[in-house]
This record gives sequence, C-alpha cells and structure tokens, in this order.
Amino acid sequence: MTKPAIIHEDQDSFFYNLRFMLIVCVLAGNALEPIITRFAGAEALFLWIYTFHMPLFVWVTGYFARHTLKGASGRNVLIQIALQYLLFQSLYAIMDFTVFHTPHMRLSFFAPYLLLWFLASHFCWRLLLRLTLSWKPLYRLLVAVMLGVCAGYLPMDGFWLSFSRTFVFLPFFVIGYDYGASIRSRLRSGWGRRIAATLSAALLGWIGLGAFNISPGWLLGSMTYAELGHHEWFAGIYRLGIYALEIGSGALFLAWVPSLTSRLTDLGRRTLYVFLLHGFLVRLAVWSGVYNYIETSLYIPVIVSIALLFAITLAHPAVRHAFRPLIEPDISRVHFNRQGGLKRPASWFR
Repeated sequence: MTKPAIIHEDQDSFFYNLRFMLIVCVLAGNALEPIITRFAGAEALFLWIYTFHMPLFVWVTGYFARHTLKGASGRNVLIQIALQYLLFQSLYAIMDFTVFHTPHMRLSFFAPYLLLWFLASHFCWRLLLRLTLSWKPLYRLLVAVMLGVCAGYLPMDGFWLSFSRTFVFLPFFVIGYDYGASIRSRLRSGWGRRIAATLSAALLGWIGLGAFNISPGWLLGSMTYAELGHHEWFAGIYRLGIYALEIGSGALFLAWVPSLTSRLTDLGRRTLYVFLLHGFLVRLAVWSGVYNYIETSLYIPVIVSIALLFAITLAHPAVRHAFRPLIEPDISRVHFNRQGGLKRPASWFR
C-alpha cells in the first residue's frame, strides 16, 4: 500500500527539481539575451538553453496539469491564469509607460508582453486538452504535432495572442500530460545517465564551435515559416527537424536532474513567482545601463550566477507570502458549488 505513494512522491520530486532548474535557465537566457550579439560564448549558451528549456518547461507543465485539468478545479485554474495574464500584462505596460518611457507604448491584451506569452498559451493548452479528453492519447499527440507543423503556414503574425507558440509547443504539453509519468519511469541511471549528461555538455561545445547554423527564431517558436524566410511548401519538414532536436536535447538534459527530495524540490514548488516577477528585474537591469559595462565574455558566468541567485530569492517562501494575494488570488468568492457553498481555488503550480 505504501510503495506506490513513495514512487509518486519521488516522481513528483524529480519534476519539481527539473522545474526549478528550468526556471533558472529561463532567467539565464533572458539575462544573456542583451549580449548575445557581442559575445560568441553568450550566444552559444543562449542557443543551447533554447534547444531544451522551453519544450521541457511545457512538458513539466503538462505533467502537473494532470492534477487540475478536469472539473471545478480545472475551471478555477483557467480563471487564475486569465487573471494573472490580465494583471501582469497591465503591470508590465504601466512599468514601460512610467519608468522606461517606452515610445508609442499602448496596452494591448492581444500581444503578450515578453514572457507572458506562456500564460496565454497555457490557458489555450488546457482548453484544448479539456476538449480532447475523450480521445486516445496517441491521436491527441498526432493532432498536436500536425497543428504545430501547420501553424507555421498561416499568413498571420505569430505573436498575436501567442498563436504560433501555442501550437508549436502544444505537442510537449500533450506528451507531459499523457506520457510524462511513463517517460520518467524509463529514464536510465548509472552509465546511461552519465553518457547522456556528457552528450548534453558536448552539444553545448558543438554549438560553441559554430557548428549550429539554425536561426534562433526556430527555437523561439513565435514566427511563421514566412517570417523565418522559408516560403517553400515543404517548410513544415524543418519544424519536424526542430522537434527532433528539442526532444533529443531535452532528453539529454534530463540526465542532470536529481530525483531525490531536497531543498531544490522545495524551490521547484514556487517557480510561478520566479516566472512572473523576474521580468521586472531583467527590464530594470537593461534600463539601468549595466550591460554597457560588460566588455568581456568573462562576465558570462557572473550573469548566470546572478540569475541563479535571483531565482533562489524569488522562490523564497517570504516572496510567496508577500505576493500571493497578487499572483494567486482567492477566487472562491466568484465560484459556488452545486450546494451553494464556496469553493476553494486551485493553484496551477501546486
């Protein structure tokens, strides 16, 4: 009776550990982006991160969606995501207008502000899965891949409501939801894990040598094929190739992730706060002009270390206590059960 519970706990610990490592990659990638055109090392690290971090982040999100997708809890999560999007889209716009004095600034809820595309896409991923719960997992995955490939052909701006990213990364959400647990159970240990970790590091070295000749736009997933300069009828094949690269790089990176419950696991439970708040810090850093003083690639490890420090700080329980009313508001007042009683809200990051 106790063995399944132990396995489930270890499995969730692995995903929490992975989630915090990925949010550190998100911070590091965003912090490195202002200097990738100046230093080859920063560009290599940036591209390496983008070969796996967002597909895996979506995969992890799909895995945890298993707990809060259906019924009233699923509806509450959708409401919370919508509120988070509306609130932080407004806050970032206000910051641009009042602090950074961004020219021609106007608030639009149809063009997600930087990292907020993930909220818009997450909302859509959950809706799409709720609509296809009666399907067999394999059919759901095949349709998701087909949509991800076909989205690049549409003659529209891929940034609009995160349309392109929603469909490009949809297969990873489906894989996380339907196959996340089984994939985790099949991960190797011992020599297999060491080899995978070595190959992951080798991929970084290969990119650093300049052998990676792929536009970052393919990894961002936010652009159509035409926007990427490919008007060929077979451009969708390139998307399948990118999927193969992301799956391979992501699988190799998993070798770095510990399985045991630890301090890392605890930090992984509060990555929502890191995700939503770190954009303010990155924007302030760029606005302050601190990047103008970075004149050598020796600062790259410093930037990554600061990103790690910010992630640990923003995942601290004190930050959650201070910002929880803003980030995870109690929506029980607007929801009632069939007996007329109030419902408790469900957090999409448990």
